[in-house]
Amino acid sequence: MNAWVLRAVGLGALTVVLETLLGVGMRYWPTAGVWMRILALIVLVGAVVMWGLLDGRADRRANPDPEHGTDLTMRWLKAALAAGVGSQLVAWILDFVPGFDLGDQGLVFNVTSAAAFIVLLIFIPSMLGVVLGRWLVGREGTKSAPAAPTQEPVSA
Repeated sequence: MNAWVLRAVGLGALTVVLETLLGVGMRYWPTAGVWMRILALIVLVGAVVMWGLLDGRADRRANPDPEHGTDLTMRWLKAALAAGVGSQLVAWILDFVPGFDLGDQGLVFNVTSAAAFIVLLIFIPSMLGVVLGRWLVGREGTKSAPAAPTQEPVSA
């Protein structure tokens, strides 16, 4: 399985689960909707940042030279696009199931505007995680590298 497909399926499923839990929570505790939305946002963004951080660390360890690393930008962009459109399509279908209240949005809204929001929620934090992961491994490498010997000045 391609790396981007794994990320798309995992994060798309997480998005659908969070939307479903948010829909159920909004039905039973409508006054706590703001806090539930913030919590769902934190969970999704946190998962994306951590996965991006792991990718960045693994890439920097495999390719210490920054010029020869893996193109994680396209991996995460494809994953974000597939997760965004796929999760919103699944959410639209689940909205027809009795007992699921996911907002009664139309298909066009779900696969355009809502999907674009999910794409941004996945792509931007993943890139921040990748940058942070690469930076942390690069920083570990400079700390563990032995210091260059210095020459002492010759006194006459």
